[in-house]
Amino acid sequence: MTDHVVVLGAGYAGAGTINSLESELNGEADITWISDTDYHLVLHESHRCIRDPSVQEKISIPVHEIKEPSTAFIQDEVTGIDTEDRQVELADSDDVEYDYLLAGLGTSTAFFGIDGLEEYAHTLKSLDDALGIHDAIQQASREASRNDPAQIVVGGAGLSGIQTCGEIAEFRDDHRAPLDIHLVEGLDEIFPGNDPELQGALRKRLENRDVSIMCGEFIGEVDEETVYIGDDEELDYDVLIWTGGITGRECMQDVDLDKDERNHRVHAEGDFQTEDERVFAIGDCALIDQPGENPAPPTAQAAWQAAEVAGENLARAVRGQPLKTWTHKDKGTVISVGEEAVAHDVVNVPIDTFGGLPARMLKKGIAARWISDVTGFGRAAKAWPDM
Repeated sequence: MTDHVVVLGAGYAGAGTINSLESELNGEADITWISDTDYHLVLHESHRCIRDPSVQEKISIPVHEIKEPSTAFIQDEVTGIDTEDRQVELADSDDVEYDYLLAGLGTSTAFFGIDGLEEYAHTLKSLDDALGIHDAIQQASREASRNDPAQIVVGGAGLSGIQTCGEIAEFRDDHRAPLDIHLVEGLDEIFPGNDPELQGALRKRLENRDVSIMCGEFIGEVDEETVYIGDDEELDYDVLIWTGGITGRECMQDVDLDKDERNHRVHAEGDFQTEDERVFAIGDCALIDQPGENPAPPTAQAAWQAAEVAGENLARAVRGQPLKTWTHKDKGTVISVGEEAVAHDVVNVPIDTFGGLPARMLKKGIAARWISDVTGFGRAAKAWPDM
């Protein structure tokens, strides 16, 4: 009987694995791809839709442009995984049986128990989220005036928070919108845990775009009008956006696999195999073992790199061959701040941190290369101007 390989998720991990798996298997097993969207979203460029919703056409790639016709696709929400019976449970469809499973479901936003935050804040984990932020900012700017500008608060100064502020600033300038932008970070510096030179370059560009930065005090509570920060700081807001953390998807909470008790992300070896030899995990939903103390980072770059090896390892598992171990190689960091960008520690570049045209072109090139890899040069060329 032909083995059945099931891949969950249409993010970088899922889309990349489908590409690799189809090439490696070459018809030796049946493949089913399951996702709650019928497109792959280039998530690290989704913030562009905050300024210009038309960008969605460039960064949402239909699954039929990625997969082979022989790969079955089911659009549905995964509600659970039964490892004993080897079944994926879906919200609106029959259970799907598998011989080998790869979970690449990504993560949800973590709210850390902060009162009111989940209720009142926008998040940025999907295309609908980005479009919702655009609509909210547009509406707030219409109701504001030069004498009484709308207050936009972004919580969390990691990659998503910084890029979100940059796009809101571009929207403000493009439309001459009366907006004040505030970026709030509980730790002592933006882009926490990264090189001070990179942090300084990002801070400079944000401040040049009139983004007010508050670091060193955590958001403690939120109501429908006010963000309460630390012991005595308050910020009234018209639009609140939260980008401050990730946690495992709800459907992974009860899966009978070794996982982090706090965030439900599944533990996997460097070959992506979990404690169940039939189940592999990749991308943000996984804690993938790496040399040293830390797992692979939950980044698009890491998922992109891992997916190629994950597809090969699934094919090897089907054939009963030894699995390959993957080690993440950090090729550098590139972050956009609106139309500008900052690059740091880029492979084969002698300058540690740089901006200007080279950084902007590099940011565009990364997005275009990924789109080209999963679907083809033509779509990548069309997307280039908006990246």
